[in-house]
Amino acid sequence: MTDDRISERAAELLPEERAAGSDDPRAQAAAILADSDDREFDPQPLEERASDETATTGEATR
Repeated sequence: MTDDRISERAAELLPEERAAGSDDPRAQAAAILADSDDREFDPQPLEERASDETATTGEATR
C-alpha cells in the first residue's frame, strides 16, 4: 500500500464517512485499504444453496 494511494483515499471519503467524521482521515483510509486488500487477496468463499434449502414463507430467519 503506497502513501499516494492512502492520500487519495483519505481525500475522497464517501459521504457516509464524512458524515461520521474522522479524527485521522489518513489512518481511516489506511484501514479501509488494508481491509480491501485482505478481501481481494483472500476472498471468502460464497455460500451456495440449492433452491430446496431456502427459507419458506412463515419460517423464521436470522
